[in-house]
Amino acid sequence: MRALRITLIVLLVFGGLFVGADRISVGLVEDRLAEKLKASQGASEAQVSINGFPFLTQVATKELDDVEAKLTGVTTSDGEKALRVSEFELRARNIEVGGNFSSGVARTAEGTAYLTYEDLSAAAEEGVTVSWGGAAEEGEAKVKVTGSIELPLVGREVERSTTSTVSVENGDTVRLHADAIPGSDLPGIEDIVRKKIDYTRKINGLPAGVELNGVRATKQGVEITFSGEKVNVTE
Repeated sequence: MRALRITLIVLLVFGGLFVGADRISVGLVEDRLAEKLKASQGASEAQVSINGFPFLTQVATKELDDVEAKLTGVTTSDGEKALRVSEFELRARNIEVGGNFSSGVARTAEGTAYLTYEDLSAAAEEGVTVSWGGAAEEGEAKVKVTGSIELPLVGREVERSTTSTVSVENGDTVRLHADAIPGSDLPGIEDIVRKKIDYTRKINGLPAGVELNGVRATKQGVEITFSGEKVNVTE
C-alpha cells in the first residue's frame, strides 16, 4: 500500500512537471507568433492563443490544431487614403508550422475585421462623416453619410445626408455607395456629390490567402468577415 502511494505521488509530480513545461512552452511560442504578426502587419498590439493540450505533442507533429489571434490598430493604404482597422480577430485551424515556429500555413482560417465610424470618416474625403444608418433589411449593411458639398451652379456650400450601402469587392476592398443623392434632379449634381461621398478602400492587412466575404453595420461600426484556405498566418 505504501509502495502504491509513493508511485501515485511520483506520477502526480511528473504529471505536474509535464503540464508546467507544456504551459511554459506554449506561452513562449504564443509570444513569438504575436511578435511576428505585430511586425508583419504593422499592428499596435497582437495577441495569440494556441488551443489544445498537450501542446508538446503538437510541437512534435509540427501541426497546431487551433490558434486564435487578435490584432489592434492595423492601418492599410491603397495609395490614396489610409484606412485604419481597429481590430482583427482570426481563428486558424490545422496549421503546419515550419522552422523554429517562424512560419505557418493553416488549412482553414476565418475571422472578422472591425471598422469604427471614426476610422471610416477619416478615410473619406474632407468634410464627410460616416455614422450608424439604422436598421436595414436582411443581408444589407447601411450607414449614414453626411457631407458638405459646394454647388457650382449656386455658388454656395450645402450639407446633405444620405444612406449608403457598405459592400465588399474583389475579396479585399470595402465600398461605400450612396443609395440616392438629394437634389440629383439638378444637372451634374449627382456626379459632384458621388465624387465626394462614395469611395472604395482596399484592406491590405489581411493574411495571405483570405478574402473578404461579408459585411454588417452595427451601432459601433462595420464588421467585415473573411475566410480562406491554405492561409499564411505569419505574413
